[in-house]
Amino acid sequence: MNAHELAAELGQPGAQDLLSGSMARLAYNGADGFPRVVPVGFHWTGDRVVVSTAPTSPKARALASRPQVALTIDGGSTPEEAKALLMRGIASLDTVDGVTEEYLTAARASMEEPELAEFERNVKATYPQMTRICIEPIWARFYDFGAGRLPAFLKKLVDEP
Repeated sequence: MNAHELAAELGQPGAQDLLSGSMARLAYNGADGFPRVVPVGFHWTGDRVVVSTAPTSPKARALASRPQVALTIDGGSTPEEAKALLMRGIASLDTVDGVTEEYLTAARASMEEPELAEFERNVKATYPQMTRICIEPIWARFYDFGAGRLPAFLKKLVDEP
């Protein structure tokens, strides 16, 4: 996928709605070579997805040697409302002292005071360091099932007489 196609896919209004959320599913290969899919909080910077975790987490250890990932952000509870943004990319890791700002920004998008203040206190007490996982998308596809924006194989099945 070239840069223009990637930007067009990520720029879809429904994709932007999903990118403004705070929860995704991250897929990566574990140390044993088997795939993992884990729910993660995330922050979209406009060109990268940022996930934060403890430096000792299994995903941080695995991504240090195998940075290829897939990410899914989805929404909707009926077929007509179902939307999904699928991405593939390369993760880079950076360990920082304290809590990453992106982690707190993602929390602020889904919490309000006083819950947020308590969350921030607890997080800062829990994490002396965090690893920032920056995922640069190299491929993306946005699906809006209710609007007919379907995977090619499914669209072909639906359109066949």
